[in-house]
Order: sequence, then structure tokens, then C-alpha cells
Amino acid sequence: MKALIQRLTDLADQNAPAAAMLREVPTALMPWLKDAAWLPPAVIAPHPEHYQQYLLYADPKARFSVVSFVWGPGQQTPIHDHCTWGVVGQLHGIEVSTNYARAADGSLTVTGVHTLRPGEVIGFSPEQGDIHQVRNGSETVSISIHIYGSDIGRAARHKYDPVTGAVETFISGYSPAPIPTWS
Repeated sequence: MKALIQRLTDLADQNAPAAAMLREVPTALMPWLKDAAWLPPAVIAPHPEHYQQYLLYADPKARFSVVSFVWGPGQQTPIHDHCTWGVVGQLHGIEVSTNYARAADGSLTVTGVHTLRPGEVIGFSPEQGDIHQVRNGSETVSISIHIYGSDIGRAARHKYDPVTGAVETFISGYSPAPIPTWS
């Protein structure tokens, strides 16, 4: 993990634009998607009622964060955005992302569905459209690693009501667990 953090720090120190991060970060993340043995048990533990968002690392300058998402069967997010670039790599199970576009009147239209399987990576940014809803697409626990261009658990983002189009600002926070130290 230390090598991944260093690569992300180097890119952030170069003030790499989102397009460069979306080109470089998937390659840096791929080696970490072979198995979950490198993750402490506390940051891959599912919750019986809702998904977990565990902080693995936050850049001290809030330029990026690395998070593990752990999904029990049937668990999903609300429709939301990120307000920054992001890269998701699938470690275990299946994750399904339904992407949306928002019209001027607030209505949402499905623009595509992406299914991530172990070892696969996908990137997104506000410029590409980053409104989506994510769910566990498997009958078992699903684990994915997310890298964002901010400290995502402390960043203001938006939830979208699919019926009314109403937008609510929220800060997601992180699921409680000790933040790992990477040596």
C-alpha cells in the first residue's frame, strides 16, 4: 500500500489534472486487486444493514483518499455524486453502478450500467458525469477499493431524489474502524 500512496502523492505533488489521474491511478491500483490479504480485517467487515465506507488513507492536504467499500448482499447507495474524480477497483464480489444524467428540470435519466468484477477498474469525474447509484451485484460480500480526488468522507456532495429530482447536500463520513498504518 505504501507504493500506491507514494504514487498518488507524486501525482498530487505534480498538480496532475483529473484527466491524468484517471489515466495513471488505474494502473497503480491494479496490483492491489488480486486478493484482500493486505487489508486488515477491521476494514473489510460488512454490516448487516448498510454498506461500509472505511478510510484506508487520506492525504494530509486532502488531495486524495483511499477507501474500502464493503457491501452485504442487497446493499446499495442512494443516487449521489462525488464532485471530484474517482477510480474504483473491484477486489471481491460484484459491484453494479447505474449512471445518471440530470436535466435542467432536475429529472434523472439512466445513461448506462457498469458491472465491475474482481480485478476490473473504472474511473469517473464530474466532467464525464459522476451521478450514480451503486449496489452489491452478488449474493456474497462485495469489496471494492475507491480512490478519490479529495478526502471523500469529509467532502460536501449531493444526493438526488429519483422521483422529485430534489438535491440534498451531504457529507458521508467514514465507517468506524482504526485507520491502518502502512509501513
